[in-house]
Amino acid sequence: MPTRPRSGMLLLALFALLASSLTFFAAPRAAAADILLSQGKPATSSSNEGDGLAASAAVDGNLTGTRWASQWSDPQWLQVDLGKTYNLSRAVLTWESAYGKAYQIQASANGTDWKTLTTVTDGDGGTDDLALSGTGRYVRMYGTARPGGYGYSLWEFQVYGSSDTTTPPAGGAVKVTGTQGNWQLQVGGQPYTVKGLTWGPSVADAPKYMPDVKSMGANTIRTWGTDGSTKPLLDSAAANGVRVINGFWLQPGGGPGAGGCVNYVTDTTYKNNSITEFAKWVEAYKSHPATLMWNVGNESVLGLQNCYSGTELENQRNAYTSFVNDVAKKIHSIDPDHPVTSTDAWTGAWPYYKRNAPDLDLYSVNSYNQVCGVRADWEAGGYTKPYIVTETGPAGEWEVPNDVNGIPDEPTDVQKAAGYTKAWNCITGHKGVALGATLFHYGTEHDFGGVWFNLISGDLKRLSYYAVKQAYAGSTAGDNTPPVISNMTVSGATSAQSGKEFSVHADVRDPDNDPITYKIFLSGNYATGDKGLVEAKWRSTGNGTFAVTAPDKLGVWKVYIQAEDGHGNAGIETKSVKVVPPAASGTNVALGRPTTASSYQTDPTGGCPCTAAMATDGKNDTRWASDWSDPQSIQVDLGSQKAIHQIQLIWDPAYGKSYEVQVSDDGTNWRSVYSTTSGNGDVDSIDVSATARYVKLNLTARGTAWGYSLYEFGVYS
Repeated sequence: MPTRPRSGMLLLALFALLASSLTFFAAPRAAAADILLSQGKPATSSSNEGDGLAASAAVDGNLTGTRWASQWSDPQWLQVDLGKTYNLSRAVLTWESAYGKAYQIQASANGTDWKTLTTVTDGDGGTDDLALSGTGRYVRMYGTARPGGYGYSLWEFQVYGSSDTTTPPAGGAVKVTGTQGNWQLQVGGQPYTVKGLTWGPSVADAPKYMPDVKSMGANTIRTWGTDGSTKPLLDSAAANGVRVINGFWLQPGGGPGAGGCVNYVTDTTYKNNSITEFAKWVEAYKSHPATLMWNVGNESVLGLQNCYSGTELENQRNAYTSFVNDVAKKIHSIDPDHPVTSTDAWTGAWPYYKRNAPDLDLYSVNSYNQVCGVRADWEAGGYTKPYIVTETGPAGEWEVPNDVNGIPDEPTDVQKAAGYTKAWNCITGHKGVALGATLFHYGTEHDFGGVWFNLISGDLKRLSYYAVKQAYAGSTAGDNTPPVISNMTVSGATSAQSGKEFSVHADVRDPDNDPITYKIFLSGNYATGDKGLVEAKWRSTGNGTFAVTAPDKLGVWKVYIQAEDGHGNAGIETKSVKVVPPAASGTNVALGRPTTASSYQTDPTGGCPCTAAMATDGKNDTRWASDWSDPQSIQVDLGSQKAIHQIQLIWDPAYGKSYEVQVSDDGTNWRSVYSTTSGNGDVDSIDVSATARYVKLNLTARGTAWGYSLYEFGVYS
């Protein structure tokens, strides 16, 4: 069973995306171009309770002073004439205490023939902020049930939308058609192969990037979450002839945004809330011309292994896939015209869906380096539904071997591009069963995960971008393509001294003979957890070789060569470099000598015992660690009087902020040779001039909440 620590891969926008698109109970937001259409427009109603409570009071802009109130019976309605037909995006109802428990928001072109845009069955008063998808000149609230004896009363009925028109893709229902092994997806009765991309940019940036998606030959994008902010994305997709696989997020999920351990056997509240929320957005977007299908959950069958084990894990996986089936049935009851699928991280999830989710129209899987094995798994499993691949691409961080520094060896630019080509060929080779794919990832982040997977990094198109365009559009003839980097090497990759220069080399060619400009970046993903890329201090030494200054922070870093062609393209190659302490001069006379400390930690869960002797054993992967209190001390007996000229302290993250270096001839009477109150960890190389047998570090203030921890306490003579 795969274990995929992909949350470390992406800040995918996926995480900005998850923050905006995967939040279940966020209120809908009007698009930036949407305007308030209803204020001051003619309004009528089925009835008025009395003078001063007319329909016009609900569209006068006064949220607390004037209101419409109906007679005390059902049904009742309030409608507004917008004056012309608009695209409708949102309705905000501000209720007085007499509110509607059940009602519909309806639209009409003529004031006679009405279409329901959304339905509320559990209204609780206050303010209802509802997403709409549709057009109309007339909009009304049609109330069917009140919670008490009064009528319906609205302080304000606000309708938002725009007069912009879009050109939708070919209309009609979306269906999975055919028979065993000979299926196809059809849109409006026409065959449709999913040539898709997972979507990373913000909704606000959709008008900027959607035309580019279309230019690549793509016809589909996939999201992980659907809510009130989704409509502008759908509008932009429709305007460019692109359809959307609308995702619904379920905990725990997998990959970016994963987390939360739901009990699918017993937690009916979570399940009921989720199904209600999903139904709301299916109702809102089922008629949108961009909607292709609904995708329930992402990698949760796999993700449940982080919450449960053994028999309980099996119970939860069966309960989860049964709940997915409940969601599928609910979606079908609202929207019979679009298929429902559910994504997981490996085909090992499919037996659970086969057993528990018969109402799914097709399966989905995320598979990267193993994607060419999906066909064999499908055939061996005896499945009776087709599938799409909802994420694929080059080998991921969890699939590649480790490099010389013990971290995942990232594929080259050329290998990544070939990975997309291979994946698409394997998918299209499973004819009549694999109905297409959404390749990962159309994102724009220029960071650790973005360089690994994005087709565009910081608005610079990569080799992978053109590989996907070749697959989808059939040609890149006439395109200016990125520089190609090969044979990248790092001199001294396992021992670059902090603050010192190390050498990086690569062979670079541009297919179009464009002049190339370079940038060198560093990422501390493995050293500090920071996934961002920062430009290094570097200089060119000629012939594709660069002198790069190593960071002060110790650990394994990633160094990147970025070659730009001036036409919006870039080749990016990366290798690891291990940053080690700067070499000290002289002989370490503390090495292997008797060392004692005021305390040391023994807890094995923290990698201990961490004795004082581990600070003088010459190893940078063992450490002394003190109790979590002040003061503490560690001292070494050099065996005899030594002339000392340097002390080198190599700190674990638990460092000393205030400390004093003391020396002694007898181990009793001490004199100070150095002190500081501004220590900042990493490596302290301290020049001293002393002759002594004993050297002590007297630690008085910690730099963290932990104790003090030293990899090495070096004394140089």
